[in-house]
Amino acid sequence: MLKYLFLNDYSEGAHPNILKTLTEINLQQEVGYGEDSLSIKATELIKNKIENNTASVHFVSGGTQANLIVLASILKPYESVIAAKTSHICVHEAGAIEATGHKINEIETTDGKITVKQIREVYEEHNMEHMVIPKVVFISNATELGTVYTKKEIQEISDFCKELGLYLYLDGARIGTALASKVNDLDFSDLGKFVDVFYIGGTKNGALLGEAIVINRTDLQEKFRSHLKQRGALLAKGRVIGAQFLELFKDDLYIDLAKHANTMADKLTNGIREQGYGFLTDSPTNQIFPIIPNSIISKLEELYGFYVWVKVDEDNSAIRLVTSWATEERAVDEFLEDLKELK
Repeated sequence: MLKYLFLNDYSEGAHPNILKTLTEINLQQEVGYGEDSLSIKATELIKNKIENNTASVHFVSGGTQANLIVLASILKPYESVIAAKTSHICVHEAGAIEATGHKINEIETTDGKITVKQIREVYEEHNMEHMVIPKVVFISNATELGTVYTKKEIQEISDFCKELGLYLYLDGARIGTALASKVNDLDFSDLGKFVDVFYIGGTKNGALLGEAIVINRTDLQEKFRSHLKQRGALLAKGRVIGAQFLELFKDDLYIDLAKHANTMADKLTNGIREQGYGFLTDSPTNQIFPIIPNSIISKLEELYGFYVWVKVDEDNSAIRLVTSWATEERAVDEFLEDLKELK
C-alpha cells in the first residue's frame, strides 16, 4: 500500500465545513436548477468578490463541462479557440472541444503561458475564408504546469483581445492556488475587469465537486441556461454545488485552502532543491515538477502516488507532485526523507 498520494488535489473528499453545511441544509426544501436560496447567496458573494454586479454565475459539476459549454456557446461553427498546447482543452478533455465542431489553434509553450506576440501570429496567419477564424483566447491560471500569469500579462492579453474583437476565457480550475501564490499580483476583482468569461474551480480546492462559471460580458449571458440544459449541466439539485460555494466564499475559506496547498508544495520544492534536484518549471503553486533520475523514480513509485510527466533525457524524467488543501505536513516530510535515502 502506498504511503501517500501526490497524484492530484482532489484525492480527498471535501473540507469539513462543506460537509457540515450540506448536512445542515439536507432537509431544507429548495427550488431546483440553481435558483435556490443557497446558490443565489453564493452568486452574490462571488459577484461582490469580483466587483461586477452585472456578471452572471452558473454552477456546474466539473471543469471539462465548463470549458465545453462556454466555448460551444460563444463560438460560431467556423470559429476557433487559441490555446497553449499544454492546456487542459488540448490534452485532457478527450477532444471535447473538437467534438463540438471547433478547432483549437495550439501554441507551443515551455511554461504553460501564452503571449500577445504568439496570439497575434496565430490570428494573422488565419487570414482567408478557407481557414477557421480565431475568436477565443483560452488561458489557464494557474497553468497546467503550475505557473501563474501576472496582472500585466493578463491585462496585455485582455487589451489585445478587445482590440481585435476576440473573447478572453480563463480556465480557473486552480485559480485559488494562483491567487494565493507568493508571486501573484492579481485580485479577484481583476478577473471581473480583464476576462470575458472564467470559472472558479471548486473540485480542486476543497469542494466535493463543482465549478462556478462567471460570465462578465452581458452579451454572452443571453440564453446561457439553455446551453447548460442542452449539455446536461442544469442540475435539478443545483443547491448541492451552490451550497459549497457559499461556504467557500463566505469567510475567505477558498483562499485559505489554496494557501495551505501552496505552502505544502513550497516545502516540497525547497526540500527537493536542497537535495540537488532541478525542476521542469518554476512553479509557485501546488503543482511542482522535479527532475529525478529514472532509477530513483521507479523506487519512489513503490512508496507514493504521482505521475511521471515527461522524459527529460535517457536517464532522467520530470515527475508531477500535487499538494492539496488537506495535504499533511508529515507526508511532505516523509517524502523528502525517503527521497534522500534513495539518492
